[in-house]
Amino acid sequence: MTKVTEPETMQELIADCAELPTALTPTSAVPPPPRAPTWDVDDRCCAQIADLDEYV
Repeated sequence: MTKVTEPETMQELIADCAELPTALTPTSAVPPPPRAPTWDVDDRCCAQIADLDEYV
C-alpha cells in the first residue's frame, strides 16, 4: 500500500496535478459544440426598446 503525502513545494504540487489517471484521459477527440442558431434583429426586437430614450 502506498502512503499518500501532501506536496511540500510548488513543483511537487504541479507534478502531482499533472499525473491524471488514465480513466480521465479521453480516448477520442471531443466533438465540437453545435453552432448557435442565427439571430436577426426584426421589428419585434426593435419594438421592445422603441420607447426607451437610452438603451443600456
